[in-house]
Amino acid sequence: MKYSSNLFFFSFLLIIITTIANIRATTGDSPHHHLEKNEVSEYYSRPTKLFVFGDSYADTGNLRKSLASSWKQPYGLTFPGKPAGRFSDGRVLTDYFAKFFGLKSPIAYTLMKMGGNNNNKVRNGMNFAFGGSGVFDASGNSSPNMSTQIDFFKKLIMIKINESNTIYTKRDLKSSVVLVTLVGNDYAAYTARPDATAQGLRSFIPLVVNQLAANLKRIKEMGACKIVVTALQPLGCLPQMTQLSSFKQCNATQNLVVNYHNLLLQQAVSKLNNETKHIHHSIFILDLFDSFTTVLNQKGDYQGDLKFETPLKPCCMGISRGYSCGSVDGNGTKMYTVCSDPKSSFFWDALHPTQAGWRAVYMVLKSSLEQFFKFY
Repeated sequence: MKYSSNLFFFSFLLIIITTIANIRATTGDSPHHHLEKNEVSEYYSRPTKLFVFGDSYADTGNLRKSLASSWKQPYGLTFPGKPAGRFSDGRVLTDYFAKFFGLKSPIAYTLMKMGGNNNNKVRNGMNFAFGGSGVFDASGNSSPNMSTQIDFFKKLIMIKINESNTIYTKRDLKSSVVLVTLVGNDYAAYTARPDATAQGLRSFIPLVVNQLAANLKRIKEMGACKIVVTALQPLGCLPQMTQLSSFKQCNATQNLVVNYHNLLLQQAVSKLNNETKHIHHSIFILDLFDSFTTVLNQKGDYQGDLKFETPLKPCCMGISRGYSCGSVDGNGTKMYTVCSDPKSSFFWDALHPTQAGWRAVYMVLKSSLEQFFKFY
């Protein structure tokens, strides 16, 4: 995931303000209104498996080691103590989401060996998320897009592990929960294009949301009853953007772009939910924008267990321009620095939270998840 600070974002400001005002006027909803109270109070049994589609905020080891910094030192420093394919010093969103349901984090798709006895490995579900992925193919990025990830899963439903059983059945999907993350790689790819314009970005955002909605509908039609999709986090608060202000200030214009995406997502999810009235078939928006903003503004979690004194500054940084967390020079010399205590930082690198950051976000999100998922 990589974001550009192109100047055209500033010319985007007036266009987007008008568009957001029009959307709010027609919907009458706040950007993060999801489901009515009477809907969330219905019975819902505890999921037996978790299936994940998305990008680096959810990836737990799918990217090849030759391509990903997540397999290099110092990633995995806190958990499991060595690089393990997670874009953090430790646990990521998938791990905390699984924890909420009392499940172990599902195995990464590429780490599962086909053939043999996979029963123990696949019993908690499977993670198809790849770092760098989006709903479209990003230029120069080999990560499979979300549609391809769904294809991977569809094939597993049809693969037999013996004469009488497949790896997964449609019943598995009906009794499971699906997590879908989209955190901005499509927009990073667009803004990196030499022909990128403010008007072009304004037209591109609905294309991204529409394709995401098509993916959600496809998962739903495959039999998923409960789907959770992430709203965009405040991209303007990522260290890659706040570095320009010495990690003191978020980029408000870029966050306005995020607001537009999230408004359109709310519209799309409402439409999909209205198409299926039954409470057992619902899509819920996991509000990463609000949860990130809450933790960053409080400089810690609401319980006071964690404190981030400089929340916009990453723990792991390249020592100079052109280097990033995990970089080494031709001699293998480390070209990055790591803070003394990752628990004191919200961000791990230029784009991703630390394990402590994800825990703080999870604590904010937990109450809304409890409202949506009612276990009896």
